Amino acid sequence: MLSLAFAAADTPDAREAKQRLEARYGAGDPRLADVVVALGGDGFLLETLHATLGRPVAVYGMNRGSVGFLLNEYAEDGLPERVARARRVPLHPLRMRATKVSGELVQGLAINEVSLLRETRQAAKLRISIDGVVRLPELICDGCLLATPAGSTAYNLSAHGPIVPLRAGILALTPISAFRPRRWRGALLPHEARVSFEILEAPKRPVSAVADFTEVRDVVRVDVCEDRAVELTLLFDPDQSLEERILKEQFLP
Repeated sequence: MLSLAFAAADTPDAREAKQRLEARYGAGDPRLADVVVALGGDGFLLETLHATLGRPVAVYGMNRGSVGFLLNEYAEDGLPERVARARRVPLHPLRMRATKVSGELVQGLAINEVSLLRETRQAAKLRISIDGVVRLPELICDGCLLATPAGSTAYNLSAHGPIVPLRAGILALTPISAFRPRRWRGALLPHEARVSFEILEAPKRPVSAVADFTEVRDVVRVDVCEDRAVELTLLFDPDQSLEERILKEQFLP
């Protein structure tokens, strides 16, 4: 039988659920368990995935938060059996390499997206290259993001980007409030694409870069690619697969 450990967000509902489940199934060590059961919302699930980087452990989320798009329904009965039957979904994060005005290089991993955002009242000016070829010489905008399929229903969707099926092998490049070119709505890129953002007029129009929980301010260049050497495993109940949720989301009114 798979060994379970429980992790909870810092909310009353999540902490209470963790206490009940540990009383029923035991308080396993997250560093030694086969599966970590994350109790909270989507944000806490991302935190749990980041905490398990580099370890052969799967994460099974149960919703004790609000939206819960990446989580299974909360139920206490038969949890070990549910986890054993769950479908495994491998995820590969994006690796961000951000160069600051000072020359410092900062790296981060993003399970959802890497986003660039203006820091002041003035719009950002970005030059976008794909695999070394300049595809957009100047984008005047509030920002731009590159989203994984798993992250395509998060910030990307709010910015009017496309929903991407998990197994499509595609990344979504989406502008945030584009001013020029006004009609540019973004692009779909193969998952092996290497995307580079150059910040134009950086001292006058400062930009920050964010990879999930890693924020870097005052950047002059950001390089992003999928890191196939890093694999994370999410678990979903067979009738609540992430693929099915992404498909359903595309037909909501």
